[in-house]
Amino acid sequence: MSAAERIKLFGMTSQLIEHDLDRIEREHAIDLGRGHRPTVSDDEDYYPQIDRDIRVEAAGMAPYYEVFYSLETTIRGLIADALAAEEGEDWWKSERVPPQIRANAERARKREIDTGMTPRSAEPLAFITFGELGEIIKVNWEDVFSATFTSVKAVEKVMATLNTLRGPIAHCSPLAADEQLRLRLSVQDWFRLQE
Repeated sequence: MSAAERIKLFGMTSQLIEHDLDRIEREHAIDLGRGHRPTVSDDEDYYPQIDRDIRVEAAGMAPYYEVFYSLETTIRGLIADALAAEEGEDWWKSERVPPQIRANAERARKREIDTGMTPRSAEPLAFITFGELGEIIKVNWEDVFSATFTSVKAVEKVMATLNTLRGPIAHCSPLAADEQLRLRLSVQDWFRLQE
């Protein structure tokens, strides 16, 4: 594992430790003096009208969202950088990306534009699913990603686990305690896969 990957893993692990400290403060009604502020202020117009238990559950899930957001963004960047280095800046339009994935991304981008809201990104890679990220790695394994990861089967396994863990995080459901641990281990597994 490179120094950059160790630093990323340290950062994500630190976020999860911070979450555990937040939970301890909440459960025991203590302030450990860490200077944390709530993610949503109590004086907003509508937020206080939401049931307190839901707000507490949301605060408990926030660190897992943050970790997954960071990891997924890191994976997208790794893919974009590796393919740009191999194929050039137009890698998205090349055979490096399966046509179905390009078509799915274009549909998602168009759907977002049609809402009249600000598109999430100018980069087409931002419009594909987590599973499609894994597919791009697989399709480009031999000549691009075999130099980055130890095993294509291990990448598939870790990506599948992460994709399953992503469900509750992305769809506003609590992450069970054992799945919280599984997320930590899966993040470690991801960085361990990189040579």
